[in-house]
Amino acid sequence: MTRRAPTATLVVLALLGFGCTKPPEPAPADEHAEPSPSPTEAPRPRGLRPGGDTTVALGPSPSFVVPAANLTDTQKSNFYAGKALTTQPWIRAPTTTDARDGLGPLYHARSCLACHVKGGRGQAANAKSSLATLVRLSLPGAGPHGEPLPDPTYGTQFQPQSTALAHQVRGQAGADAYEDEGAPPEGDVRIQWTKRPFSYPDGATLDLRMPSLELTNVRYGSLAEETRASLRHTPALLGMGLLELVEQSSIDALADPEDENGDGVSGRVNQVWDPESKSRRPGRFGLKANQPSLRVQIAAALAGDMGLSSPVFPEQPCTEAQARCNAAPNGNDADGFEVPDDLLRLMTFSVMSAGVPERRKPDNPTVLRGQTLFEDSGCAACHTPHFVTARDPAFPHLSAQDIWPYTDLLLHDMGPDLSDGREDFGASASEWRTPPLWGAGLARAMHERVGFLHDGRAQSIEEAIVWHDGEARRSRDHFAALPAKDRRALVAFVRSL
Repeated sequence: MTRRAPTATLVVLALLGFGCTKPPEPAPADEHAEPSPSPTEAPRPRGLRPGGDTTVALGPSPSFVVPAANLTDTQKSNFYAGKALTTQPWIRAPTTTDARDGLGPLYHARSCLACHVKGGRGQAANAKSSLATLVRLSLPGAGPHGEPLPDPTYGTQFQPQSTALAHQVRGQAGADAYEDEGAPPEGDVRIQWTKRPFSYPDGATLDLRMPSLELTNVRYGSLAEETRASLRHTPALLGMGLLELVEQSSIDALADPEDENGDGVSGRVNQVWDPESKSRRPGRFGLKANQPSLRVQIAAALAGDMGLSSPVFPEQPCTEAQARCNAAPNGNDADGFEVPDDLLRLMTFSVMSAGVPERRKPDNPTVLRGQTLFEDSGCAACHTPHFVTARDPAFPHLSAQDIWPYTDLLLHDMGPDLSDGREDFGASASEWRTPPLWGAGLARAMHERVGFLHDGRAQSIEEAIVWHDGEARRSRDHFAALPAKDRRALVAFVRSL
């Protein structure tokens, strides 16, 4: 489908995830749009309440896991019940606490918020710690539904942790006595960073960094010779329920896979497999838009990151080559799940119902200058600023909301430097879903050492911008050619969202 030109509300560039190339032609006004200033008027701040009625005040300690402002008391109770499930550390089975046992036996983290710090981006990896950065694995080709093919021994995700006592007490006296108990972890993840300098036309420089991944101490034999490994860094969770309620027709209207309008941007919808409906559906969640719904995304994270079975993914995270993993006890209930449907529903409701923080300093002259620079760069064809959510009786607090997420939820080619060498359903190795920009400026308020982009390589918004290539190259070059003062203003605008 040909991408339609954005409305007057959508003339804001957002360069953090994917840039675009040239300003779109104007379109008829959107009845939900905030008014645009005339050419002679000073710019006005837009999207002051980015989450519509769900928008929450900043408070003294910013967080993306606070209840939406328009929740009822009953909904708040369900929100906090679900939040407890995402916060608590899960433990190995069997125990008397069957409400939160079943961790592993192989896993990456003990809880959701161990990686999503306060619901935000994870801590950037270093050589010794990569908790918020996991490793995806796959062979060339695709499975029967178009999904990535797993490594025959290690599956689709490398697991550096284990519930085995020998691993839990490693380094302590007497640990060797437990060597034969439980399934050992799959190995260790080591990420080294090398500098890559970037020079602006005005002579200013920026030290970028590139990751180098090494999987060491592999304990179940070698990976297949053709196995590809790719880093995935923890994204922020805010506004997920609002994005769930964006009409697919609104997203389809922005897609232009053949670039029929000639603007250099060819956003595509990823078609993925829905394990619940047993059919192919448009992908919307995940860094490559490889999940059809937030519920499936959460269930996939429970299975892949924590080894927890659910009605969506009932299998344990063990391959046929991992006998000790398959022999380990699990925490399944009478229906065969470690996370039964009622708990999965609470977790999904909680993530969907978190409030979006209000904008920061939207009237600041520097921020307004940055907004103008965004508009002049014309990249809203990728980071679509504004949507109106659909009506859903199951989620009245998320229905018919004016939201300002700055994403089109489409795949875009980001060039060879950001390629991970790994396809995912219809997404190529260099294609990534446009990440929302709302809340980007709060990342360091939640953790001082966060990472941006799919592998966490960018340590700031500015670094994320200059990594842009492919469909975003001209936008990146436009940013780089700005005077330093204007570059800072543009970044200030992103930080205000």
